[in-house]
Amino acid sequence: MYPLKFEPLLKQTLWGGDKIVSYKNLSSDLKNVGESWEVSGVEGSESIVASGPDKGLTLTDVVRRYREELVGKVNYKRFGNTFPLLIKFIDAKLDLSIQVHPDDKLAKKRHNSLGKTEMWYVIGAEKGAKLRSGFSKEITPKEYKQRIYDDTITDVLQEYEIHQGDVFYLPAGRIHSIGAGAFIAEIQETSNITYRIYDFNRKGADGKTRELHTDLARDAINYDMIDDYRTKYEQVKDEPVELVACVHFTTSLYDLTEKTDCDYSELDSFIIFICIEGSCSMRDNENNEFTLHVGETVVIPATTEEVSITPNEGGVKLLESYV
Repeated sequence: MYPLKFEPLLKQTLWGGDKIVSYKNLSSDLKNVGESWEVSGVEGSESIVASGPDKGLTLTDVVRRYREELVGKVNYKRFGNTFPLLIKFIDAKLDLSIQVHPDDKLAKKRHNSLGKTEMWYVIGAEKGAKLRSGFSKEITPKEYKQRIYDDTITDVLQEYEIHQGDVFYLPAGRIHSIGAGAFIAEIQETSNITYRIYDFNRKGADGKTRELHTDLARDAINYDMIDDYRTKYEQVKDEPVELVACVHFTTSLYDLTEKTDCDYSELDSFIIFICIEGSCSMRDNENNEFTLHVGETVVIPATTEEVSITPNEGGVKLLESYV
């Protein structure tokens, strides 16, 4: 096993912008690229290994080949040949729909799938860009449905102006949407199940309004309200800062200006590094050495015990995730 980089899967969308191609330094003429799927085991959108002996294999292929060596013993027992995390960059030129995702139990019952708990890290935001997360007042399922019909659902959603470095944790069931001008990294369970609640009465490429999932969403929504849906954390350099820790994933931020050694000898999981700023060189205990540039993502296998990270000039910012 060796650290795996994958070919990005670029997704053109109704609301996509022009940041992803340049951010990742890609040679592509695609327009309206809303998402780059960096690491994906979703059927029909599986990542392809970009280099090394496994070049050309899908992520699912390498999970089947290496099993617990790649994902860890407990993870393989828990998820089988499904790689448990999906990593994306998202660029919203226009507002995305207001939506919600089912939890594991409901997704299993309805779709034989994992649910979709996720988190956002804001890489960049145009002036005035906003995200919606959670309710601003308590409502009932009955009121929710009425507000969909009345076009007033946005009146009861919490809205936040965002800036680089903001973090939002979105457990399954939390109503949310990404606003125009937001550029984010998204870490989530491997699931492509989205219940579209409200789409601002927009029309798709076919000239028709897009399908809404009003009733499916009603039973998936968590109607509880909290005071602040943002994730607070202390910004420090040269040590890991934990952002989110839940049963689905743990994510930390590394803002590095000096060499850092990471000990994974007690961790029974793969590790994903997403480079969100700058670049660095990495070396593991098996003497695999590579460079990670801004916009790149790498999967470190569970057999790895140690990784040394050396920032290049100007430093590096990384998101580290594992299950």
